[in-house]
Amino acid sequence: MSSYFQPVADLHTHTLASPHAYSTLTENVAAAAALGMLAIATTDHGPNTGDGGHIWHFGNMRILPERIAGIRHLRGAEANVCDYDGTLDLPERTLSALDVVIASMHDSTLPYGTPEQITETWLRVAEKPLVDIIGHCGSPQYAFDYEKVIPVFAEHGKVVEINEGTFRVRQKSLENCAVIARLCAKHGVRVAVNSDAHYLTQVGQLDSAVALLEEVNFPKELIINSNRERFEAFLQTKGLAL
Repeated sequence: MSSYFQPVADLHTHTLASPHAYSTLTENVAAAAALGMLAIATTDHGPNTGDGGHIWHFGNMRILPERIAGIRHLRGAEANVCDYDGTLDLPERTLSALDVVIASMHDSTLPYGTPEQITETWLRVAEKPLVDIIGHCGSPQYAFDYEKVIPVFAEHGKVVEINEGTFRVRQKSLENCAVIARLCAKHGVRVAVNSDAHYLTQVGQLDSAVALLEEVNFPKELIINSNRERFEAFLQTKGLAL
């Protein structure tokens, strides 16, 4: 890991509730704890992915303890953007009971659109108060007007994700990710580095995402999981404690 910073939380991980992932919640939390992380979020795909979590999975997360294996566990979801109106595949009553909500675009739930369509879609998602994090938004198939949208993310307090999984499976997105990171720095948009882990050995492995931020000289004070103080400040905005 770079000396630039050591991430203290991983806010995007998947479990067997998303059947194309291969580890349990308990295994993922243990992996994060073994790395000395302060927290981990379980954020399985919403139901429209096809093999995402059933709506009951997200509604029943209330039974989970706040601390597992000695670290903070955050109940979450990676909700799918399902149309150009910015509709998500989980209802507000479900999202409102979660600790962390990521909104992402996937080709299984949203057809590729024009940059104009995707721009308008992200602007509508930005207005949703229950969305915390904008997931892996650098895909060229979902290109949008970054200069127009990034300041709106700032206006609505959204966190933009720098996704380690992109370096594994979406390498054509990397140029856009650097552009997005620079614009986030310019407009004071907070970011989070997340693994998008689909197996326990990927939890907390964030070297490439951290290196991208270091390469663009991104201000560490805008990275919500770059140290304990900043992460606690993020949690406090949601009425949560570490």
